[in-house]
Amino acid sequence: MQIIMTIDKLLMLQQKSSMTSVKLDKRDIMILATLSREGRMSKTELAKKVNLSATPCWERLKRLENAGIIAGYHADIELRHVASHVSVFVTAELENHKASTFQTFELAIREQREIIGCWALGGGFDYILQVVTRDIESYQQLIENLLARRVGLARYFTYIVTKSVKRPTALPLDILLSETSSTER
Repeated sequence: MQIIMTIDKLLMLQQKSSMTSVKLDKRDIMILATLSREGRMSKTELAKKVNLSATPCWERLKRLENAGIIAGYHADIELRHVASHVSVFVTAELENHKASTFQTFELAIREQREIIGCWALGGGFDYILQVVTRDIESYQQLIENLLARRVGLARYFTYIVTKSVKRPTALPLDILLSETSSTER
């Protein structure tokens, strides 16, 4: 199992932690880094890896979960061993930039199980979507359904994944929580 945290969850975490003033100490960061890297392990094994006894480690883990810092636990599945599929990234532009159009589009996207990731962007495109589906035909049907529903999608560009070069891995917590700028490293 692996903790998966997207950028939007990280931003939500940042906002939530600043609102609730959750202070992370070195042990909390060790717990997060270990779970992010290794995921599946017993609480006793986790406690050993972060040099704590089981009960304090369990209490910290529960506090991190309750604060929303640990958003969930997920298995990292090697899909090519399970089913034939196609992975697609889609950049999307909306018809206009009214709040209601953004809300309509985002609601429609959340309803589509094949769309496994969606990020709002600043710059040229409004969104980038990550789609995993059976084949190109089912991807095209998904897009045609979105267009037919008039969810605010004006233009889209399709990018088919031909090879996975680097999959999502553990978050670089040491870099993100460092007080040293990247130019000083």
